[in-house]
Amino acid sequence: MPFFNSKKPPREINLVNDEEAELLKLADDKLKGESLTLKERARAGESLDKLLVKGFALVREASRRTLGQRHFDVQLWGGMVLHQGIIAEMLTGEGKTLAATLPAYLNALAGEGVHIHTVNDYLAKRDTVWMGQIYHFLGLKVACLVHDGAFIYDPEWRLTEEERKKIDEERDATGSFLVKEEFLRPVTRREAYRADITYGTNHEFGFDYLRDNLTSSVEAQVQRPLNYAIIDEVDSILIDEARTPLIISVADRDSSNFYKVFAAAVKRLTKEEDYLVDEKLRSVEITEAGIDKVEGMAGIKNLYAVENLRLAHYLEACLKAQALYERDRDYVVREGEVIIVDQFTGRLMFGRRYSAGLHQAIEAKEGVAVKEESRTFAQITIQNYFRLYKKLAGMTGTAQTSAEEFHKVYNLEVVSVPPNRPMIRENLPDVIYKDLEAKYRMIAEEVKERHEKGQPVLVGSVSIEKNEILSQVFRKAGISHEVLNAKNHEREGAIIAQAGRLGAVTVATNMAGRGVDIVLGGNPPNPEEARKIKELGGLHVLGTERHEARRIDNQLRGRSGRQGDQGSSRFFLSLEDDLLRIFGGERIKSFMERFDLPEDQPIENKLVTKAIGQAQTRVEGFNFDAREHLLEYDDVLNKQRLVFYSRRQKILEAMSPFNKEVIHQVLEESVEKQLGRMEEANLEEEERIKLFSGVELIEPEEKLSFIELKERAEERIKNFEENLIRAVGHQVLGLLDFLWMNHLEDIEALRESVRIRAYGQRDPLVEYRRESRILFDQMQVNFEEWLFSNIFKMEKRYKENAESGGVAAQTRVTPTQSAEFKKVGRNDPCPCGSGKKYKKCHGR
Repeated sequence: MPFFNSKKPPREINLVNDEEAELLKLADDKLKGESLTLKERARAGESLDKLLVKGFALVREASRRTLGQRHFDVQLWGGMVLHQGIIAEMLTGEGKTLAATLPAYLNALAGEGVHIHTVNDYLAKRDTVWMGQIYHFLGLKVACLVHDGAFIYDPEWRLTEEERKKIDEERDATGSFLVKEEFLRPVTRREAYRADITYGTNHEFGFDYLRDNLTSSVEAQVQRPLNYAIIDEVDSILIDEARTPLIISVADRDSSNFYKVFAAAVKRLTKEEDYLVDEKLRSVEITEAGIDKVEGMAGIKNLYAVENLRLAHYLEACLKAQALYERDRDYVVREGEVIIVDQFTGRLMFGRRYSAGLHQAIEAKEGVAVKEESRTFAQITIQNYFRLYKKLAGMTGTAQTSAEEFHKVYNLEVVSVPPNRPMIRENLPDVIYKDLEAKYRMIAEEVKERHEKGQPVLVGSVSIEKNEILSQVFRKAGISHEVLNAKNHEREGAIIAQAGRLGAVTVATNMAGRGVDIVLGGNPPNPEEARKIKELGGLHVLGTERHEARRIDNQLRGRSGRQGDQGSSRFFLSLEDDLLRIFGGERIKSFMERFDLPEDQPIENKLVTKAIGQAQTRVEGFNFDAREHLLEYDDVLNKQRLVFYSRRQKILEAMSPFNKEVIHQVLEESVEKQLGRMEEANLEEEERIKLFSGVELIEPEEKLSFIELKERAEERIKNFEENLIRAVGHQVLGLLDFLWMNHLEDIEALRESVRIRAYGQRDPLVEYRRESRILFDQMQVNFEEWLFSNIFKMEKRYKENAESGGVAAQTRVTPTQSAEFKKVGRNDPCPCGSGKKYKKCHGR
């Protein structure tokens, strides 16, 4: 259905209108029955395009019956655009929220879930309660995700008949659609995602995606596969917020201490006895004797237990630093900092750091400050998160100015939907003053004049600081007003509800610029008051500063003149405003000085307006470049992220319900690859025996070929008991997460270091792509090396534990014996009489 190929209304609008007469005749339960039939057809695989006309007609009729609002034809048009996965540009006041119910309902019928992204928690809750009435009437579940929890729309969950009646009467009397908390039942996030339609902010959805890829069980994951998203205020979310990636991180306060502890411990180990070094493979393996010594020095019972995975990593990193890396060969220490030496050029590689904790281990070895860093567990850019959806659509009043970026980054087209009524708002020319003091003085005069007439005024500011300064100016001028900013966001609904009343003055930040409808006469509407306000010129919007993007200015203007109402707007600027001061201020200042204008006399000139527009265009260009630059780099990481998360998910799903074949396959493939690398290294027989006896694969006196080693490894893995396989599976998940964390840190360090390569006539992005692939491949090698080095040790210890457990089960330990157990040394015979060392029996 090529709705976007023509400026004419889609013919399907008339078909929806033709359905209306028949649906009007149906009782409520019959209408709901029609919806259930449509749901069955969708879940049987029928095309949603074929169900569109009936689906849209049902939503329109349900809206009329529940909200008293019937979708305009242009809202049907907007809904059809959204259903196709296109951005619908609809002017403010045209009812985008209501228009979105049409494609949301239609796409929810298939049962795969629809996400509607709002710009804040207030709107997520408001729309769930407000629009939830439509979905609930038609037999669908709707939920919302906000910072303080998850809720499902359920108007009957805890209300008596009398309470419901009272709320209905209140709503009928006020016409208010403010959030009714009584209708929101708290649920788990998992349940909220299993609703047919889920409202929430992009941060809630995005962070849940990242957290789902950090869980240790499938049951702990909350999201379903990402199906269809509608983004309200799409330019704000996909463009304005896209410079900042979503990151889950935590300060790693303990790591520096651990590196110091293990660095001191490995200095006391003896080569050959406590660890084995392979010069060809540049690898080091700790022996059983070495493990015992480190456990004794560090006071750890079992270094290779699941809960000590990170400690084992610190030990291995410190052992590598001690045995394989030499000062003034591999690195130098200068002014308390470890600097890597390039092995090919001999030059110092400033800004580069060894990966996987090795750099911190060397810092601990050399006694310099070990850098404490935030450990990034997971991250993703806004752009790449939304690209995960099977279908994406958005709506806003200001999209055309960013149409190029929408197409280039998201492959999204923009279609302008005409307004239901012509827009008659008067946009007055900007006025510019020499300084802030003069600007604020003249703003107060303008607002006071309109306030005294009774005309409502919305004053927009760019920050909380400027918002509060304006409030002080108005108080001094005796202007009664309301202040809306992030500090008092809990009163947002009440303040906006009264912002359109006679004589109302509202000083607001950008909070009042998006998703907010200011109704003339207030909410609930007062028709007589609204008529008087229209005679006074409607709502006047006064901007106190130009924003970096023209879209944000247009959003503020758009609060006035909704649905063909009267209205006006004007921006008051000064040469001390950030935008004019940084971009083009001198040019305008010289213009003012040339004419020697008084402070209180503004400039109103086309050249000035043009200069402001050029400044905004330049800033928009800079910001676009910054977002594009961020995305180019994140695209490289994103490919790796998708591969890694897919692999992790496969293992996670194999753990519940348990599928040992998948874990077997992972282990066998890893061991086979590591053995292949060792075979290519042409190890001497003596080296090979040392290495393979060190990982518990052979006895010291055995001599096996690589083919025999491979066969033995596969046979032993196949014979792993189920409990051991489960334990290994959890180890594998923990190992993957740990390696991915380190990889993210390495990638970040790489991104920082490649920037300076431009000075050497090398493209930083090309360098980043090449080296990030090397790092990703190395992460895979590290994974396989770790598994090979430890799974047979784990098998041996598992069997020893099983044997110890058998003895323990047969032996009753008396209080006297318990006291003896506390005094026994780790290497002494166990008091239980098993014949084993205490550390390998009850000491475990």
